[in-house]
Amino acid sequence: MNDAEARERAARLEELLEALEALPSAARDTATAAVATLLELYGEGLARIAASVPADVLTSDEVVEQLLIVHGLHPLPVEQRVEAALDGVRPYLRSHGGEVGLLEVRDGVVRLRLQGSCSGCPASRTTLELAVNEAIRKAAPEVEAIEAEDGPASGTSPLTVVNGSGAPAAAYDACPLPMAPGGGA
Repeated sequence: MNDAEARERAARLEELLEALEALPSAARDTATAAVATLLELYGEGLARIAASVPADVLTSDEVVEQLLIVHGLHPLPVEQRVEAALDGVRPYLRSHGGEVGLLEVRDGVVRLRLQGSCSGCPASRTTLELAVNEAIRKAAPEVEAIEAEDGPASGTSPLTVVNGSGAPAAAYDACPLPMAPGGGA
């Protein structure tokens, strides 16, 4: 099974789990308990395998890496995975005079700082959603929220990154950035 097929199966699993909600309560409870027990058993097996395999081998496969995250077994701390995700988008931001820095990860919330030409740009929020947000969510899907401070260390104003439509169209005209790596202005 390749990664695309695995993603399709994961999406199908999500559909099936959502369909459980429509079942009568006794059937739903039984099915949910069966799935939970199966996950516990597979999680224990995966933990035993992970204990004997080097971290770089475990994290080199997208499907294995996602299973490790689901079971709380990823060998790298969330902060390290977020920083690696930011390293992946920094060349894109830097090519437009911007920078992003990790301030902290606490209680499921990632706090970032935007600097450079991205600072104050009306499309900074959209840029984060499409580039930084996507990279972080892929590397650390357990993150519940991403917040960014726009500008230098003093006098910052919080900007909360959320999934949504982003900035109004007029904001795009004021910013020279394409809205995502590989995109165009």
